[in-house]
Amino acid sequence: MLWNVASKALVLSYDSGGHARNVRLGQVADNGNLQTIELGKHNGRVHKLAVQPGSPHMFYSCGEDGFVQRFDLRSNSSTKLFCCSTFTGTDNLFSSNILSLNSIVIDPRDPNYFSLGGCDQYARVYDIRKLPSNKDAPVETFCPKHLIKTREMHITGMSYSNTSELLVSYNSELIYLFQKNMGLGPYPVATSQEHVDSLDEPQMYSSGHRNNFMVKGVSFFGPDSECGHIFVWKKNDGRVIRIMEGNKCIVNQVEPHPNILSFASSELEKDTTLWAPVSLITFLHWFMSYCR
Repeated sequence: MLWNVASKALVLSYDSGGHARNVRLGQVADNGNLQTIELGKHNGRVHKLAVQPGSPHMFYSCGEDGFVQRFDLRSNSSTKLFCCSTFTGTDNLFSSNILSLNSIVIDPRDPNYFSLGGCDQYARVYDIRKLPSNKDAPVETFCPKHLIKTREMHITGMSYSNTSELLVSYNSELIYLFQKNMGLGPYPVATSQEHVDSLDEPQMYSSGHRNNFMVKGVSFFGPDSECGHIFVWKKNDGRVIRIMEGNKCIVNQVEPHPNILSFASSELEKDTTLWAPVSLITFLHWFMSYCR
């Protein structure tokens, strides 16, 4: 669905023609005709895509099958980069157990770096330039200190700030903001306790937010929650500055507009909600009238 924020109108809606395992491209011609093509597929649900900043042709996907794929729209081709696996705590470092993935985000300051989050407690950072062929090889990992030895936690959503800070949301837990100097190294199970103790604590965001059952998103406009509310925090000190009712039960995703101060939220039902300051809506109405 494509929406016009100013007019609050649905501009275009179409059936993608696939299911949760497919990655498909919808192409809208100048005459309004629409075509969808399948670019690739995962053996499991695909929760997140990440478009490479500065490139309209390249994007990544991750899925519950543990695979990370890169797509090039110039050739409509996909490449399986690697299958993400869990850490073992042994000399082999990686196990043969596939890690189901929920989230992938690309650093806007340096698109060579991307981060993955899935069904364990570690946020993994990769450098596309240093990826060996078909091998899982992170260059950095992040995790709150008190969650390092837990096995029940997993990551449901992630987001990068414009200054490469990494925001991570956990199920049945809180949201944490990591600076670059808070990393555990590429193999966190081999990190010494002395190094862990020397790290600063990440900024924590709480005050009512909880993800319990489903994959939830998080962004730098505010996360979503299974209490049906949208929470907006001040980044620097973690204070809640706004709580808005997004749905009576569950809000699944919040996605900000890339250029203007507005965002969309999706609920468990079929509804999608557009949010913007009243002053912005007034300005957009004026601007559209002026452009006519």
